[in-house]
Amino acid sequence: MVNIMSKNKNQIFKGAATALITPFSKGRIDFTAMGKIIDYQLENNISALVASGTTGEAATLSDRERLFLLEFTLERVNGKIPVIAGTGSNDTRHTIKMSKEACAAGCDALLVVTPYYNRANSRGLIENYLAVANTVFCPLIIYNVPSRTSVNIPLSVYIELAKHERIVGVKEASGNLDTISELISHTSDDLDIYSGNDQQNLPILSVGGKGTVSVLSNILPGEVELLCKEFFNGNIDKARAIQQSHIEITKMLFSDLNPIPIKTALSLLGYCSEEFRLPLCSTTDDLKNTILTTLRKYGLIKYD
Repeated sequence: MVNIMSKNKNQIFKGAATALITPFSKGRIDFTAMGKIIDYQLENNISALVASGTTGEAATLSDRERLFLLEFTLERVNGKIPVIAGTGSNDTRHTIKMSKEACAAGCDALLVVTPYYNRANSRGLIENYLAVANTVFCPLIIYNVPSRTSVNIPLSVYIELAKHERIVGVKEASGNLDTISELISHTSDDLDIYSGNDQQNLPILSVGGKGTVSVLSNILPGEVELLCKEFFNGNIDKARAIQQSHIEITKMLFSDLNPIPIKTALSLLGYCSEEFRLPLCSTTDDLKNTILTTLRKYGLIKYD
C-alpha cells in the first residue's frame, strides 16, 4: 500500500486521490449513495481517497458523522487503496481529537488544513502541526489552501515541518507555481507534494509533484489517474493531451463554490441527490444547464 519515499518516511500514494463529496438525503449522510461513489472510484483504479475534506463539506459534519463516514469508507475500500481522513480545524485541540479517532479507525493518513479564521503566524503553524504529529501515529499531509483559510504557509515553515518523521506530504492549493516549485526543490526528499488544483495537475507534476488530490476525479477518476500514470511513464505528450482535454470541464466545476458544481454533476449522473448543507445551496438553473451540457459533451451523459 505504501512505498518508501526517503530513509525515514513512507509515501502514502503516487497518482490521483479523489477528494470525495459527501452525499446527503433528508439531512443525513446517504451511505447508499456513498457506496456507489466509492465503488465507481475503485472500478476506475484511483490511487487513494480522501474522506471529509473540503469537497466533502467537512465543516458542516459533526465529529460523529465524520467518524461514521470514515469508518464506512474504510470498510467499503477494504484495504484496496489508501484512505486519507480530513481532520483539520481552527482549534488544534479539536484537530488532535479528530485525528486520534481517525487513526484508531484505521485511516492510512491525515489531511490537516491550516487553522482557518483564527489563522496563525509562522510559529503558530509550526506548533499546530507539531502538536498533531507528536500526538498521533498516522502520517500527516499538510493542506495549504489560502483562498479558504487566509493563511499561506511560508517556505521556512515547510522546511521546519519536513523534519518531522510523520509529516510526509503537502496538498498545495495556493495556485502559485513558483512557490510550489521552490517548495519541491527544498523539501522533495522529505515531503511529497500534491496538486490541490485540477487546473495545475500537470504543471505541478512537471516540477516534481507526486500526484493530485482531485475534485475532477469524482466524475473522471480514470482520466485523472491516467494523466498521472502517463506522466510518470514518460509519456509527456499524452499527459499534456489529457490535461488540455480537461480544461473545459474543470472550468465548469469551479464556476461556483466547490463542491456545488461537482455534487450537482454527480446528481445529474445519478450517483446522489443534489442536497447540500447550508450555507452551501443549489446552483442556478443556468449553471445546472451548463453542467448538463458539459457532461454530455464529455460523453458522461448521452443525448436523449
